[in-house]
Amino acid sequence: MVFFWVGLAAGLVVGGALAVLYARRMLERVRQAERRGLDSERLAYLGSLASGLAHTIKTPLSTLQINLQLLEEDVQKPGGGNPQRYSGRIAVLRREVRRLEEVLEDFFRYARKHRLEVKLQSVNDVLEETVDFVTPEATRGGIRMTQGLAPDLAPSRVDAGRLKQAFLNILINARQATSEGGEIIVRTRNVPGGIEIDFIDTGTGISDKDLPHIWDVYYSTKPTGTGLGLPTARKIVEEHGGSIRMDTQVGKGTCFTVFLPVQGTSDGV
Repeated sequence: MVFFWVGLAAGLVVGGALAVLYARRMLERVRQAERRGLDSERLAYLGSLASGLAHTIKTPLSTLQINLQLLEEDVQKPGGGNPQRYSGRIAVLRREVRRLEEVLEDFFRYARKHRLEVKLQSVNDVLEETVDFVTPEATRGGIRMTQGLAPDLAPSRVDAGRLKQAFLNILINARQATSEGGEIIVRTRNVPGGIEIDFIDTGTGISDKDLPHIWDVYYSTKPTGTGLGLPTARKIVEEHGGSIRMDTQVGKGTCFTVFLPVQGTSDGV
C-alpha cells in the first residue's frame, strides 16, 4: 500500500515536470529568435511571456516539492506512517497539478496563434450560450444573471468559439468579483459601425492600485488566478477588429464594454 501511495504521488508530479520543461522550451525559443535576428520588441514580448510563465508555475511546483518530501518522510516512519495523512498529501498534490494544468491551458490560449473561422451571425446567440454555461454556478453562489439583448442586433462576422472564450473570461471575472445577493447584467445594442456588449456586475469594483494593471499578462489579484483571463479576452476581441473598455467604481461594481464591427473585421478575418 505504501508503494501505491508513493507511486501515485510520483505520477501526479509529472505535470509539474512538464510545466518546467515547457518553460525551458519557451526560453530556448527566445534565444533562437534572437539568433535569427527578430526585432527587439518581439523578443521582449516573448521573453516576458516565458518569464511570466516560469514565475507563475514556481509556487505550485514548490508546493509539490514540499508535499512530496513530507510524504516521503511519512512513508519512512516506523510502521509505514499514517494512511490518512497520505491521503491528505495526495489531495494537495492533485490540487497543485490541476493548478499547473490550468496555468498552461490559459497560456496556450493566450500565446498560440489562431486563424479565425468566421461567419455572419448574431452575437446574441453566442452570448446566450455563454450565459447559459455560467448561470448554474452563479445561481449556486446567490448571484442573479440578467440579460437585455437587443432583438434587432446587427449580425457580425465572428468566430463563435473564440468569442465565446472571451465572453466567458469576462463573465468569470465578474462572477469572482460579485458576492451573494449581487447581479451580473449582459446587454447588447447597435451603435454606429458595429455593436456593443456590456458586462455589468455589482461586485467590489477595481481599486486604483490594480486599475493600471488589469490588462497586464500574469497580473492577478486572486490567489489562484493565472492573470491571463482578461488579456486573453482583449486579444480575442482585437482579433475581430474590435475593442474593449472598462468603467469601475470601488464598492459598486464594474462594466466591461466590448465593441465589434458589423462590416467585416481586420487582419485576415
